[in-house]
Amino acid sequence: MVEYENSMATLSKNASKFFFDANGIQIINEDFLKTKTVLPNSIDLIVTSPPYNVDISYNSHNDKLSYEDYLEFSRQWISKCYELSRNDGRFCLNIPLDKNKNGQQSVGADLTMIAKSAGWQYHSTIIWNEGNISRRTAWGSWLSASAPYVIAPVELIVLLYKRDWKKTGGSKESDILKQDFMDWTNGLWTFTGESKKRIGHPAPFPRELPRRCIKLFSYVGDTVLDPFLGSGTTLIEVFLSHRKGVGVDIDKSYCKLAEKRIREYTDTLVSV
Repeated sequence: MVEYENSMATLSKNASKFFFDANGIQIINEDFLKTKTVLPNSIDLIVTSPPYNVDISYNSHNDKLSYEDYLEFSRQWISKCYELSRNDGRFCLNIPLDKNKNGQQSVGADLTMIAKSAGWQYHSTIIWNEGNISRRTAWGSWLSASAPYVIAPVELIVLLYKRDWKKTGGSKESDILKQDFMDWTNGLWTFTGESKKRIGHPAPFPRELPRRCIKLFSYVGDTVLDPFLGSGTTLIEVFLSHRKGVGVDIDKSYCKLAEKRIREYTDTLVSV
Protein backbone atom coordinates (compact mmCIF):
# COMPACT_ATOMS: atom_id res chain seq x y z
CA MET A 1 0.00 0.00 0.00
CA VAL A 2 1.28 3.45 -0.92
CA GLU A 3 1.47 5.83 2.02
CA TYR A 4 0.08 9.33 1.38
CA GLU A 5 0.78 12.64 3.07
CA ASN A 6 -2.26 14.54 4.31
CA SER A 7 -1.47 17.47 2.02
CA MET A 8 -1.05 16.59 -1.65
CA ALA A 9 1.41 18.59 -3.77
CA THR A 10 -1.23 18.87 -6.49
CA LEU A 11 -3.44 21.08 -4.35
CA SER A 12 -3.21 24.76 -3.49
CA LYS A 13 -2.30 25.58 0.11
CA ASN A 14 -5.00 28.26 -0.04
CA ALA A 15 -7.64 25.77 -1.15
CA SER A 16 -11.06 25.85 0.43
CA LYS A 17 -12.00 22.97 2.68
CA PHE A 18 -12.38 19.75 0.77
CA PHE A 19 -15.72 18.01 0.68
CA PHE A 20 -13.84 14.78 1.35
CA ASP A 21 -10.17 14.14 2.10
CA ALA A 22 -8.76 10.76 3.14
CA ASN A 23 -5.73 8.63 2.25
CA GLY A 24 -4.87 10.50 -0.94
CA ILE A 25 -8.47 10.64 -2.18
CA GLN A 26 -9.99 14.10 -2.35
CA ILE A 27 -13.33 15.47 -3.52
CA ILE A 28 -13.80 19.13 -4.38
CA ASN A 29 -17.37 20.46 -4.54
CA GLU A 30 -16.84 23.30 -6.99
CA ASP A 31 -17.38 24.25 -10.60
CA PHE A 32 -14.39 22.76 -12.41
CA LEU A 33 -14.10 25.82 -14.65
CA LYS A 34 -13.84 28.09 -11.61
CA THR A 35 -11.92 26.04 -9.07
CA LYS A 36 -8.35 27.07 -8.28
CA THR A 37 -7.77 24.18 -5.89
CA VAL A 38 -5.79 21.96 -8.25
CA LEU A 39 -2.40 23.40 -9.19
CA PRO A 40 -1.19 23.71 -12.81
CA ASN A 41 1.24 21.05 -14.09
CA SER A 42 0.38 18.63 -11.27
CA ILE A 43 -1.79 15.86 -12.78
CA ASP A 44 -0.40 12.62 -14.22
CA LEU A 45 -3.60 11.18 -15.68
CA ILE A 46 -7.10 12.48 -16.38
CA VAL A 47 -9.92 9.97 -16.72
CA THR A 48 -13.39 11.38 -17.26
CA SER A 49 -16.66 11.20 -19.09
CA PRO A 50 -18.06 14.72 -19.52
CA PRO A 51 -21.72 15.63 -20.05
CA TYR A 52 -22.83 14.47 -23.51
CA ASN A 53 -25.39 17.26 -24.06
CA VAL A 54 -28.21 14.80 -24.71
CA ASP A 55 -30.69 16.29 -22.22
CA ILE A 56 -29.79 14.10 -19.24
CA SER A 57 -31.45 15.35 -16.05
CA TYR A 58 -28.41 16.38 -14.00
CA ASN A 59 -29.07 18.30 -10.79
CA SER A 60 -26.68 21.19 -11.46
CA HIS A 61 -25.80 21.14 -15.16
CA ASN A 62 -27.79 22.13 -18.24
CA ASP A 63 -27.36 19.16 -20.58
CA LYS A 64 -29.40 20.74 -23.37
CA LEU A 65 -27.18 23.52 -24.67
CA SER A 66 -27.03 24.59 -28.28
CA TYR A 67 -24.34 22.57 -30.00
CA GLU A 68 -22.21 25.69 -30.42
CA ASP A 69 -22.45 26.43 -26.68
CA TYR A 70 -21.65 22.81 -25.88
CA LEU A 71 -18.49 22.96 -27.98
CA GLU A 72 -17.46 26.20 -26.26
CA PHE A 73 -18.05 24.63 -22.84
CA SER A 74 -15.95 21.67 -23.98
CA ARG A 75 -13.17 23.95 -25.17
CA GLN A 76 -13.02 25.66 -21.78
CA TRP A 77 -12.84 22.56 -19.59
CA ILE A 78 -10.50 20.66 -21.94
CA SER A 79 -8.16 23.67 -21.99
CA LYS A 80 -8.16 23.78 -18.20
CA CYS A 81 -7.29 20.07 -18.09
CA TYR A 82 -4.30 20.86 -20.30
CA GLU A 83 -3.09 23.52 -17.86
CA LEU A 84 -3.38 21.16 -14.89
CA SER A 85 -1.58 18.26 -16.55
CA ARG A 86 2.15 17.54 -16.28
CA ASN A 87 4.20 17.59 -19.48
CA ASP A 88 4.06 13.79 -19.65
CA GLY A 89 0.44 13.71 -18.50
CA ARG A 90 -2.18 11.58 -20.27
CA PHE A 91 -5.88 12.21 -20.87
CA CYS A 92 -8.46 9.41 -21.31
CA LEU A 93 -11.55 11.13 -22.69
CA ASN A 94 -14.71 8.99 -22.78
CA ILE A 95 -17.15 10.54 -25.25
CA PRO A 96 -19.80 9.37 -27.71
CA LEU A 97 -18.87 8.60 -31.29
CA ASP A 98 -21.80 10.72 -32.40
CA LYS A 99 -25.33 11.60 -31.39
CA ASN A 100 -28.67 11.87 -33.13
CA LYS A 101 -30.84 13.36 -30.39
CA ASN A 102 -31.82 16.92 -31.38
CA GLY A 103 -29.91 16.54 -34.63
CA GLN A 104 -27.00 14.42 -35.80
CA GLN A 105 -23.59 15.65 -34.62
CA SER A 106 -20.08 14.22 -34.92
CA VAL A 107 -19.31 14.64 -31.21
CA GLY A 108 -16.23 12.41 -31.11
CA ALA A 109 -14.54 14.10 -34.05
CA ASP A 110 -15.45 17.60 -32.86
CA LEU A 111 -14.21 17.15 -29.29
CA THR A 112 -11.01 15.51 -30.51
CA MET A 113 -10.32 18.54 -32.70
CA ILE A 114 -11.08 20.86 -29.78
CA ALA A 115 -8.60 18.94 -27.62
CA LYS A 116 -5.92 19.22 -30.29
CA SER A 117 -6.56 22.95 -30.68
CA ALA A 118 -6.14 23.31 -26.89
CA GLY A 119 -2.65 21.83 -27.16
CA TRP A 120 -3.28 18.14 -26.50
CA GLN A 121 -1.43 15.69 -28.73
CA TYR A 122 -3.42 12.82 -30.20
CA HIS A 123 -2.20 9.28 -29.54
CA SER A 124 -5.01 6.86 -30.45
CA THR A 125 -8.63 5.93 -29.78
CA ILE A 126 -10.09 2.94 -27.97
CA ILE A 127 -13.52 1.79 -29.11
CA TRP A 128 -15.71 0.78 -26.18
CA ASN A 129 -18.36 -1.71 -27.27
CA GLU A 130 -21.16 -1.48 -24.71
CA GLY A 131 -23.32 -4.00 -26.55
CA ASN A 132 -26.49 -2.03 -25.86
CA ILE A 133 -27.97 -2.07 -29.36
CA SER A 134 -31.01 -3.96 -28.01
CA ARG A 135 -32.10 -0.77 -26.25
CA ARG A 136 -32.47 1.24 -29.43
CA THR A 137 -35.92 2.58 -30.33
CA ALA A 138 -35.13 4.94 -33.21
CA TRP A 139 -34.95 3.39 -36.68
CA GLY A 140 -35.70 6.37 -38.89
CA SER A 141 -37.57 5.27 -42.00
CA TRP A 142 -38.52 1.69 -41.15
CA LEU A 143 -37.62 -0.75 -43.94
CA SER A 144 -37.11 2.15 -46.32
CA ALA A 145 -34.12 3.93 -47.86
CA SER A 146 -35.95 7.22 -47.32
CA ALA A 147 -34.17 8.25 -44.08
CA PRO A 148 -32.85 5.32 -42.00
CA TYR A 149 -30.85 5.91 -38.81
CA VAL A 150 -27.50 4.16 -38.43
CA ILE A 151 -26.68 3.79 -34.75
CA ALA A 152 -23.36 2.39 -33.52
CA PRO A 153 -23.56 0.87 -29.99
CA VAL A 154 -20.08 2.12 -29.11
CA GLU A 155 -18.37 4.98 -27.34
CA LEU A 156 -14.84 6.34 -27.66
CA ILE A 157 -11.99 6.64 -25.21
CA VAL A 158 -9.72 9.17 -26.90
CA LEU A 159 -6.11 8.94 -25.70
CA LEU A 160 -4.29 12.26 -25.58
CA TYR A 161 -1.09 13.54 -24.02
CA LYS A 162 0.30 16.96 -23.21
CA ARG A 163 3.84 17.05 -24.65
CA ASP A 164 5.60 13.71 -24.23
CA TRP A 165 3.85 10.35 -24.61
CA LYS A 166 6.69 8.55 -22.83
CA LYS A 167 6.39 8.93 -19.07
CA THR A 168 9.54 10.33 -17.50
CA GLY A 169 8.30 11.05 -13.97
CA GLY A 170 6.57 9.13 -11.24
CA SER A 171 7.45 5.95 -9.40
CA LYS A 172 8.17 3.92 -12.58
CA GLU A 173 6.18 1.13 -10.87
CA SER A 174 3.56 -0.51 -13.08
CA ASP A 175 1.11 -2.99 -11.58
CA ILE A 176 -0.69 -4.26 -14.67
CA LEU A 177 -0.84 -8.02 -15.24
CA LYS A 178 0.67 -9.54 -18.40
CA GLN A 179 -2.62 -10.82 -19.80
CA ASP A 180 -4.39 -7.55 -19.04
CA PHE A 181 -1.67 -5.61 -20.84
CA MET A 182 -2.00 -7.85 -23.88
CA ASP A 183 -5.80 -7.62 -23.87
CA TRP A 184 -6.16 -3.92 -23.13
CA THR A 185 -3.65 -2.72 -25.71
CA ASN A 186 -6.13 -4.10 -28.23
CA GLY A 187 -8.15 -0.99 -29.06
CA LEU A 188 -11.54 -2.70 -28.91
CA TRP A 189 -12.83 -3.01 -25.35
CA THR A 190 -16.03 -4.93 -24.70
CA PHE A 191 -17.84 -4.68 -21.38
CA THR A 192 -21.31 -3.59 -20.32
CA GLY A 193 -22.32 -0.16 -19.13
CA GLU A 194 -23.49 0.72 -15.63
CA SER A 195 -27.03 0.83 -14.26
CA LYS A 196 -28.32 4.31 -13.45
CA LYS A 197 -30.84 2.84 -11.01
CA ARG A 198 -28.26 0.75 -9.17
CA ILE A 199 -25.79 3.62 -8.76
CA GLY A 200 -28.27 6.45 -8.24
CA HIS A 201 -26.74 8.79 -10.81
CA PRO A 202 -28.15 9.71 -14.25
CA ALA A 203 -24.96 8.88 -16.19
CA PRO A 204 -22.54 6.54 -14.39
CA PHE A 205 -19.82 4.65 -16.18
CA PRO A 206 -18.70 1.15 -15.16
CA ARG A 207 -15.70 0.64 -12.90
CA GLU A 208 -13.97 -1.37 -15.62
CA LEU A 209 -13.40 1.76 -17.73
CA PRO A 210 -11.31 3.79 -15.26
CA ARG A 211 -9.69 0.61 -13.91
CA ARG A 212 -8.19 -0.21 -17.31
CA CYS A 213 -7.16 3.38 -18.01
CA ILE A 214 -5.49 3.77 -14.61
CA LYS A 215 -3.59 0.48 -14.75
CA LEU A 216 -2.52 0.91 -18.38
CA PHE A 217 -1.58 4.58 -18.46
CA SER A 218 -0.28 5.50 -14.98
CA TYR A 219 2.26 4.39 -12.39
CA VAL A 220 1.54 3.42 -8.80
CA GLY A 221 1.44 6.63 -6.77
CA ASP A 222 0.50 8.87 -9.70
CA THR A 223 -2.17 11.55 -9.30
CA VAL A 224 -5.39 11.00 -11.25
CA LEU A 225 -8.02 13.68 -11.87
CA ASP A 226 -11.69 13.34 -12.78
CA PRO A 227 -13.09 16.84 -13.43
CA PHE A 228 -16.66 15.47 -13.66
CA LEU A 229 -16.65 13.16 -10.66
CA GLY A 230 -20.33 12.23 -10.68
CA SER A 231 -20.86 9.04 -8.68
CA GLY A 232 -17.16 8.69 -7.82
CA THR A 233 -16.31 5.62 -9.91
CA THR A 234 -12.91 6.93 -11.01
CA LEU A 235 -11.80 7.62 -7.44
CA ILE A 236 -12.87 4.15 -6.29
CA GLU A 237 -10.51 2.62 -8.85
CA VAL A 238 -7.80 5.17 -8.06
CA PHE A 239 -7.76 4.08 -4.42
CA LEU A 240 -7.89 0.37 -5.20
CA SER A 241 -4.97 0.85 -7.61
CA HIS A 242 -2.84 2.69 -5.01
CA ARG A 243 -2.86 6.03 -6.81
CA LYS A 244 -3.79 9.48 -5.52
CA GLY A 245 -7.02 10.97 -6.78
CA VAL A 246 -8.81 14.28 -7.12
CA GLY A 247 -12.44 14.51 -8.16
CA VAL A 248 -14.36 17.70 -8.84
CA ASP A 249 -18.11 18.06 -9.11
CA ILE A 250 -20.35 21.12 -9.01
CA ASP A 251 -23.25 19.23 -7.44
CA LYS A 252 -23.17 18.63 -3.68
CA SER A 253 -25.53 15.65 -3.80
CA TYR A 254 -23.27 13.89 -6.30
CA CYS A 255 -20.29 14.58 -4.05
CA LYS A 256 -22.22 12.94 -1.21
CA LEU A 257 -23.00 9.96 -3.43
CA ALA A 258 -19.34 9.69 -4.47
CA GLU A 259 -18.18 9.81 -0.84
CA LYS A 260 -20.71 7.14 0.14
CA ARG A 261 -19.59 4.81 -2.66
CA ILE A 262 -15.89 5.42 -2.00
CA ARG A 263 -16.36 4.56 1.68
CA GLU A 264 -18.26 1.37 0.79
CA TYR A 265 -15.44 0.17 -1.45
CA THR A 266 -12.60 1.49 0.67
CA ASP A 267 -13.52 0.69 4.26
CA THR A 268 -9.92 1.24 5.33
CA LEU A 269 -10.20 4.98 4.67
CA VAL A 270 -9.69 7.24 7.66
CA SER A 271 -10.77 10.87 7.28
CA VAL A 272 -8.19 13.55 8.04
